[in-house]
Amino acid sequence: MPVTLHPIELTVGTILGDEVYTVIGAAILDGRLVAGARLRDVDLAQQLGVSRTPVREALQRLERFGLVEIAVGRYTRVSSPSNRERDDTGEFTAYLMGVALRMSLQRCSDDELAEIVRCADATVESAPRGDGLELFLRSTTMFEQVTKASGNSVLIGVIREAALAIQRNLSGWHPFIAGGIADPGAYVRLRDCIAARDADGAEQTLRRLHGLA
Repeated sequence: MPVTLHPIELTVGTILGDEVYTVIGAAILDGRLVAGARLRDVDLAQQLGVSRTPVREALQRLERFGLVEIAVGRYTRVSSPSNRERDDTGEFTAYLMGVALRMSLQRCSDDELAEIVRCADATVESAPRGDGLELFLRSTTMFEQVTKASGNSVLIGVIREAALAIQRNLSGWHPFIAGGIADPGAYVRLRDCIAARDADGAEQTLRRLHGLA
């Protein structure tokens, strides 16, 4: 395998399976493992300095969210997302983030709200520039704060598990951020709804921004 991954160094509290999943997923996101690259559990295990079991578990998790294709007895390889998969990921993400906004605005502390608004301001600032990747990254940072502020362990777990697929499928993908580029004012309205703890308005604005209203 042309790509070499570095051995995992475990620290106190680190869960091996999660770390293997994160390391392989990161290599897919940053392009070290390109679409079509074959993934052999024995090679990955040797490079990461772990047994084959957590590697197999990580590959199965990655398959569930479409980052890896597994044909039993034939191959395991990095997938290439189709436009349909990107569309489905975008729809899932927009609806899920709307729910996260609703939960967070109803229960977050004033300090947590101030941090979300700070991130929203950064997103508002980037929207008029027309840079899809920057806008996606700023929005991602904002929704990381929104998710954390929800305080809901199930929601946080679902988003953590789906985060790799969301980043791979949507990062810089024009159709997902086209609404914000075409109408930068939508992010101003979203920011104002967040600042006012207007959960209904924030959720509806987000859905309209992504063509789901």
